[in-house]
Amino acid sequence: MSDPVVVGVDGSVSGLNAVAVAAREAHLRDAPLRIVHACGPPPPYLPPGAAPWPPFDPLLEPTVQGVLTRAEERASEAAPDIDVFLSVVAAETLEVLEVESRSAALAVVGGRGRSAFAGLLLGSTAAQLAAHGRCPLMVVRGRPAPAGPVLLAVDGSPAGEAAVEFAFTEAALRDAPLVALHVWNTWSARTHESPGAPPIAVVSDVDHLREAEQRLLDETVAHRRENRPTIDVERRLVRSRIRPALIDASRGAQLMVVGARGRGGFTGLLLGSVGQALLHHAHCPVTVVRGKE
Repeated sequence: MSDPVVVGVDGSVSGLNAVAVAAREAHLRDAPLRIVHACGPPPPYLPPGAAPWPPFDPLLEPTVQGVLTRAEERASEAAPDIDVFLSVVAAETLEVLEVESRSAALAVVGGRGRSAFAGLLLGSTAAQLAAHGRCPLMVVRGRPAPAGPVLLAVDGSPAGEAAVEFAFTEAALRDAPLVALHVWNTWSARTHESPGAPPIAVVSDVDHLREAEQRLLDETVAHRRENRPTIDVERRLVRSRIRPALIDASRGAQLMVVGARGRGGFTGLLLGSVGQALLHHAHCPVTVVRGKE
């Protein structure tokens, strides 16, 4: 059996929207869907031999069953032909989903959970799981354009290679075009000379830098396009501020794909600033893909 698509639910509207998206992703992959509901922290003491995640409090059963029933119904509406499995555990949501992500093809969560403060653009679970999860994480947010492309944020980093592969696979599954977007500016200069080095603001030869950025984009796309010749790929090079340009480009996309950390990120940083900005402000669902740890 294929690795499952895992979705976390908490009874919120955002969570139910995530279930529908996760069900469609499971259908595209011919994979089962695992719907997970965490009921808060476990008791402080467990007797010897007890399961690490004990059964939930029986008093919560009516509420939990309501959450799971609505989630299962939403999954069936979105993709009636997939296998659906339900899981309820007494543990913190982030801990549960992090463990689930170790054996999942994809994890899906809503952009805001039931406990999010009014006005908070991204729930804490989504932000933390993007940094600590072990599989690609799709955060369902915004208003995707159903006929739009899969939008790949190209950054040329080693960690970003996994994001490139995921974006091509997702475009093939959706039978959608792919836009490989690379945003650059003069602050990008030093990373060509020494990857990981701090960027610089003043560049003497902007044309030379533009050519280098174009080569980076072309090389990132080239060999994967050869392996998937049926995908309509557009290479788009834009000189601008990176985060605003990517956020603006997401308006016409059905999905955005980004690596967890770009070539300008600090060593040890689990989620780069560009990824964080997209999770908070993109106009379509965003998938954060981690490279090999």
